Amino acid sequence: MTTDVYETPRADLTKDSAEIIPLSLAQVLFSFQGRIRRKAYWLASLGIIIAYITLAGILQAVGLSESVLTLVLGVLYIPVVWISLAIQAKRWHDRNKSAWWILINFVPVIGSIWALIENGFLAGDESSNSFGAPSA
Repeated sequence: MTTDVYETPRADLTKDSAEIIPLSLAQVLFSFQGRIRRKAYWLASLGIIIAYITLAGILQAVGLSESVLTLVLGVLYIPVVWISLAIQAKRWHDRNKSAWWILINFVPVIGSIWALIENGFLAGDESSNSFGAPSA
């Protein structure tokens, strides 16, 4: 184990197996380690968007003032960003790329399209790669 905090985590590849490692819901949503498949990526992405919009609609229907509603939704946006980054990092890992590829989203127009194609439509490695075994 190295003490370099900037080094990309690497998996032990001494045994190449097609073993699929199941991840818990908390690991899928909050952890930056491991790999997820396209299905888990889409389900998590769409689920968090639907949950956030539904919650915003409920809070608005309750009749909160605009400033309180903005504050509450702003605070709730923090976990949404965290979850989005975590699932995207695991998806880049499934493509055998570093999570630093998340930064491609900052390239105007083409960056978001690139990330969408890589994460949403291209398959990951079927067997173990630098970031571990595939997950269910």
